[in-house]
Amino acid sequence: MKYVALLRGVNVGGKNMLPMKNLIAMFEAAGCTDVSTYINSGNVVFSAPARIQKKLPGLITKQISELFGFRVPVIVRSSEQLSEIVRGNPFLREGQTEKALHVYFLAEQAKADAIQRLDNNRSPGDRFHVAGGEVYLHLTTGAADTKLTNAYFDSRLSTVCTARNWATVLKLLEMTAGT
Repeated sequence: MKYVALLRGVNVGGKNMLPMKNLIAMFEAAGCTDVSTYINSGNVVFSAPARIQKKLPGLITKQISELFGFRVPVIVRSSEQLSEIVRGNPFLREGQTEKALHVYFLAEQAKADAIQRLDNNRSPGDRFHVAGGEVYLHLTTGAADTKLTNAYFDSRLSTVCTARNWATVLKLLEMTAGT
């Protein structure tokens, strides 16, 4: 089974520098195969049996902390889950431009009452939709100017998340599909 591990806040703005070769080595040492990265910001595609995949987020987070001195959340999705995420994007079905689309991947599914308490008017012009373990975003103001941030969703949904733009989501789906 192919998976993607999504690390939050790695190699962004000169912060939390983590060489991808070291990251690949960590995944290989954990028993993963066919390990590769996409761009230099914490996207790792790999194959692994389910028993290994389930323990990877905690293991990789711990190793990065011990070796590099910072904590990084690691969120894993299978190729099948990525395919469902792409098919399920409500903004894409509306015909919105892909350049304005993003996805927050949640470490844990949000509770219904927490989702209901989210502020739909927090960032005027921007919209979001929570489905399963993802928050779909249509950001008319762009990712740099939105008030729909990691910190907002982390605090309101009581989990951690990491964002990817739509082009990256599509590329990761392609990579996990083996094409």
